[in-house]
Amino acid sequence: MSVEMVKEYYGQTLKGSADLKTDACCDVTATPAHIRSVLSGIHDEVLTRYYGCGLVIPDMLDGMRVLDLGCGAGRDVYALSRLVGEKGAVTGVDMTAEQLAVARAHVGWHTERYGYAHANVDFRDGYIEAIGDLGLEPASFDIIVSNCVINLSPDKRAVLDGAWSLLKPGGELYFADVYADRRLDASLRNDPVLLGECLGGALYWNDFLTLAKEAGFADPRLVADRPLEVTDAAIRRALGPARFFSATYRLFKLEGLESACEDYGQAVIYKGGIQYAEDVFTLDSHHRIEKGRVFPVCGNTYRMLEESRFAPHFDFIGDFSRHFGIFEGCGTQMPFADTGAAATDGACC
Repeated sequence: MSVEMVKEYYGQTLKGSADLKTDACCDVTATPAHIRSVLSGIHDEVLTRYYGCGLVIPDMLDGMRVLDLGCGAGRDVYALSRLVGEKGAVTGVDMTAEQLAVARAHVGWHTERYGYAHANVDFRDGYIEAIGDLGLEPASFDIIVSNCVINLSPDKRAVLDGAWSLLKPGGELYFADVYADRRLDASLRNDPVLLGECLGGALYWNDFLTLAKEAGFADPRLVADRPLEVTDAAIRRALGPARFFSATYRLFKLEGLESACEDYGQAVIYKGGIQYAEDVFTLDSHHRIEKGRVFPVCGNTYRMLEESRFAPHFDFIGDFSRHFGIFEGCGTQMPFADTGAAATDGACC
């Protein structure tokens, strides 16, 4: 897999979203109204250079410090800039000069449009496999996002290791990417179109889960997924029978999470108060927590809520003093399905 190949594809071959040959890097997921409103206020040139595959805007962003890995022309950076507010900050990292030039050209435009006294964004030239070389303070980010970029990296483990080091305890990596239902032939990573279209470098989903756990993210949580359609006949032949999915995961930086859903007789009650999620808070595809309802959870879910920015909005019932075995329903089946999210390893309680 050539980094220069990716830089050329995104810096010179693609001039806009319309140049893409598949829908792998185009987000067709239903977008909440408040995010649609934010996106409508982003400069047109930035919007036309968007190549993401999912929505990387989690709840409760006000005042947060956010890092965008592979920010491209800055669509997600500017959306996050609006949502973190003037007291928050967003840093975008990308290796493609042409993309960064577009992003930087519109800093002043967005700052003025948002009514901020000072810009709350900055953009840095760099490789997401080497984010430790960019002078960013370890354990200083509340949230790290990435949108259809990690699949392009030749060293995905290095990306995950870097994210772990830059997150605060209880922070999260919240990202969308493309996955395959099997391990792909290595030759596909050397095809500039397949690689640039986010297919050639796609990880087999189970290999991703293994890498994430090795990097310290013991319990990856699937938030949303959708099957990808490859309509170009030549590309479809090159890929063979492999199926591809766009999926959004959230990975919390919490030491000592267990490898499975363990039952300690715990529950949480959502008190409300999270903007845009007043009645229902969605942690992942298996945790849609209604306000005021006693909601049984496994030990890992309990900690994800109690030791993160979401803690003030929950009441917590129980502790870890008594173990009742595996949480009912825990399994390890394939997490993606043509009809939507299914069970995922360690996130099925």
